[in-house]
Amino acid sequence: MAQLTFSGAGKRVVVFGEVLFDRFPDGSEILGGAPFNVAWNLQAFDVQPLLVSRVGKDRLGRRILGAMSEWGMDPAGMQVDEQRPTGTVEVALVGGEPSFDIVADRAYDAIDKASIPELPSGFLLYHGSLACRSRHSRAALESLIDRGPESVVFDVNLRSPWWEQERVYRLLSTAHEVKMNDEELERLVPGGGGRESRAAELLADCGCDRLHITLGARGAITFGVRGGPCEVKPASQTEVVDTVGAGDAFLAQWLTCRLDGVEAEEALRLAAAAGAASVLDVGAGRFDPTEARRVSTAVEVHELQAVG
Repeated sequence: MAQLTFSGAGKRVVVFGEVLFDRFPDGSEILGGAPFNVAWNLQAFDVQPLLVSRVGKDRLGRRILGAMSEWGMDPAGMQVDEQRPTGTVEVALVGGEPSFDIVADRAYDAIDKASIPELPSGFLLYHGSLACRSRHSRAALESLIDRGPESVVFDVNLRSPWWEQERVYRLLSTAHEVKMNDEELERLVPGGGGRESRAAELLADCGCDRLHITLGARGAITFGVRGGPCEVKPASQTEVVDTVGAGDAFLAQWLTCRLDGVEAEEALRLAAAAGAASVLDVGAGRFDPTEARRVSTAVEVHELQAVG
């Protein structure tokens, strides 16, 4: 595995995976999907990512393409499916925590590898796991990995029943950098031991350079920044309204900082603030930069004891 590198501003960032609408009990429809959330936030930071996904030839698909156009996002990686509808998820919020009913056989399950545009050398590839539930989209992701990206960032995002341990570990083995939450770490590394020992086991098994464990409004713990794990923790008085997409906000801010050459510790502080700011309102991983800056002043960064 090559060492994780960031060459600075101007690098092409390719975001691969699902774009869909989260449908809430009150009838509202919120545009989301982890890859889309990350791409949307990267665009806000003027990174100008290429989103590679697929929507249906329907009302929701037109809404997605229209929103991307209004936001100034590059549509070159978007595909339109004549038969499959745009992705949807039925979302329920219980005590601020989301539950998901992800509808099967959607447009993003049929991303066509032959329709992905040419890419410059040295691009950075971000992807999740949900779109990999289908053979067609798995083949499209594999074709991108085969093009030799300089860095691969894997946002695990396990969504039952749409993941398999063996498939996830194959994706982990091709990644330079990985993001997951506490629950996903426990599911991928079952058995005894605390968070740090589980993370150390996962890193040893998969060989990635950096692992982020996001904790919603409570910040994150990152392995691979300094000599030991590094914990970032926002102020405890953060009011949690909705944790959907907090990890997406964290990762978009982190990648932007690193592409801009920000030191890792400061990048983590700002990323934790973005994740914390995103839980202050109902949404899908978007956040108010002004609120994130306010939160960042109270984010603490600590080095933890490494687990051997």
